[in-house]
Amino acid sequence: MEEELKCPVCGSLFREPIILPCSHNVCLPCARTIAVQTPESEQHLPPLLHSRGPAPPPAPGAGPGAAAGSAACLDSESAAGGGGGDHADKLSLHSETDSGYGSYTPSLKSPNGVRVLPLVPAPPGAAAAPRGAGPASSSLTCPQCHRSASLDQRGLRGFQRNRLLEAIVQRYQQGRAAAAAAAKCQLCDRSPPEPAAVLCEQCEVLYCSACQLRCHPARGPFAKHRLAPPPAHPGAPGGGGDGGGGKGAGGGRKLPTCAEHDLENYSMYCVSCRSPVCYQCLEEGKHSKHDVKALGAMWKQHKAQLSQALNGVSDKAKEAKEFLVQLKNLLQQIQENGLDYEACLVAQCDALVDALTRQKAKLLTKVTKEREHKLKVVWDQINHCTLKLRQSTGLMEYCLEVIKENDPSGFLQISDALIKRVQVSQEQWVKGALEPKVSAEFDLTLDSEPLLQSIHQLDFIQMKCRVPPVPLLQLEKCCTRNNSVTLAWRMPPLSHNPVEGYILELDDGDGGQFREVYVGKETLCTIDGLHFNSTYNARVKAFNSSGVGPYSKTVILQTSDVAWFTFDPSSAHRDIVLSNDNQTATCNSYDDRVVLGTAAFSKGVHYWELHVDRYDNHPDPAFGIARINVVKDMMLGKDDKAWAMYVDNNRSWFMHCNSHTNRTEGGVSKGATVGVLLDLNKHNLTFYINGQQQGPPAFENIEGVFMPALSLNRNVQVTLHTGLEVPQSIKQPKLPNN
Repeated sequence: MEEELKCPVCGSLFREPIILPCSHNVCLPCARTIAVQTPESEQHLPPLLHSRGPAPPPAPGAGPGAAAGSAACLDSESAAGGGGGDHADKLSLHSETDSGYGSYTPSLKSPNGVRVLPLVPAPPGAAAAPRGAGPASSSLTCPQCHRSASLDQRGLRGFQRNRLLEAIVQRYQQGRAAAAAAAKCQLCDRSPPEPAAVLCEQCEVLYCSACQLRCHPARGPFAKHRLAPPPAHPGAPGGGGDGGGGKGAGGGRKLPTCAEHDLENYSMYCVSCRSPVCYQCLEEGKHSKHDVKALGAMWKQHKAQLSQALNGVSDKAKEAKEFLVQLKNLLQQIQENGLDYEACLVAQCDALVDALTRQKAKLLTKVTKEREHKLKVVWDQINHCTLKLRQSTGLMEYCLEVIKENDPSGFLQISDALIKRVQVSQEQWVKGALEPKVSAEFDLTLDSEPLLQSIHQLDFIQMKCRVPPVPLLQLEKCCTRNNSVTLAWRMPPLSHNPVEGYILELDDGDGGQFREVYVGKETLCTIDGLHFNSTYNARVKAFNSSGVGPYSKTVILQTSDVAWFTFDPSSAHRDIVLSNDNQTATCNSYDDRVVLGTAAFSKGVHYWELHVDRYDNHPDPAFGIARINVVKDMMLGKDDKAWAMYVDNNRSWFMHCNSHTNRTEGGVSKGATVGVLLDLNKHNLTFYINGQQQGPPAFENIEGVFMPALSLNRNVQVTLHTGLEVPQSIKQPKLPNN
């Protein structure tokens, strides 16, 4: 609470606090310091007034900023009343020369970090403005929100005194002094013990300064202990007492008087100005025409409002405390999980190093085998070539000796055989015999790039990645409309596992197996084209690269019993004109044009009616059903995508693929009602005019998806009525869903 009781300018406890128009508070001496007066005919600020007394001393516990902020202020007693006090409040300024200070402070900065704009000195040679001379505008800028407030002729006395805050500050100072006197050192040998200076939050022991240095030094095992100021005793603010010396409403405290009428006490509250007023203010002041209420009643009302607001803040504070406990538990879990992950990482990296070492040994073995194989091949080739060379050399030397002989008969006796031997020896040096069979290069290339890339890509993503948790269905956002359902879901809070997408599954509306209806990253999905009057079960699961998470809880969705729909402007022919929220249709052309409904049916029994609002010149409107790709620039039923009944003022026909059947007497006129009964349980279509069935069932054995359809020209206007139950007189027996 102490921060609430400190002035934003001087950083000390409030002294004579006043309430600014922005609802912030500031000390009266500090307000005099930051007030600025600007003459209308001057660009600079006027010289400041001399103080009528010494500057008020700083409050107990005030820092240097308090002294700096109050050194040039008027005495608080002279400002509160007495001769010349009013005029001092109006200006409350001092020039650099009048104040007696030899140096000019560029700016002031409070201990709270609020920077106060400096007072601009007058130019050299400027004369001091006499009191009350010339019109001037004075203003005061709030040091917290920086809003500027203009001062009237009353000066700072025009601001209300915050006596409640002043009383709380007084009680707080008394309680703090009493608490400081009550806290004693728990390890002192002296009698009585010395006052406690600090409290160790870990040891829960109070120490004086000497005992703290001797028994609890800030080193070794005590280095991480937190030392805090000694706590307040039970009588101090926040300690559970009565506030220590404060007087209650009836304890003799002087009642505040009106700022404008010194002899009147506050008795009413002006709702317009949001300030207490006296009786005389209502009679002759500016509040005479304002909305005022009894001071006591408004006091109780605002107390109740404040208590109610405090309850909300208290709930948030309770949640914040629980959240802090959760965060502290999270810190411990992070520490434990960090150690586990470090151990896991070291084990995994060691396993990778071991695997790489084993693979290195295998590769070295392969290199050794390849080297030995090459060496063996080369040595075998050396031995073979050496043997052949020796044999060839011996044969060459023998032949040379034979040639040297001069005995022709002896030479001819062995020459044939010798020539053959030389030729055979020459043939033994075949092509490639004098080429090495192996190269010095090793035909082994180690492809380490994939491994290096994998090592560079080695990260914690895959290690942390687990399957996503169970998604939470947001039931407040799930809804059904006609034969469409909308589902919404979200991941639980504090879920750190990545989610790449979701899979939404829906059954067939008849208790059958689930099937996937959506796969994607969105958390909101609408499924159209379901069966009416059916119950669907839906569930969702999340997936990522690690796999698919568990299913959510199953939500049950019930589609509408009957269909509510309108004419569809997006698919209608451009000559069709829709009005009455797309429930009334007419046409700009004399040719027949087709318009479809917004609903699609594939199951169940459905009934809707079309009221003929206008019928001129005996046209042939057609009513029925159609596929979505029906031809829209001719009468309904002329192609194979529509099944219709077209009718004039005397008779009707059924038409499909331009085939006219079942002519029936009885037509339509203005005010007539045409009913269409689509029974997809029996797979037939029946028409009614004014509640009576028109002919036999029009079409049978129809299957698929159908949309309500209508064709008309400019002589007809029709209004659609939907959401109707099948009338009892024509209701078909309901079959179970298949």
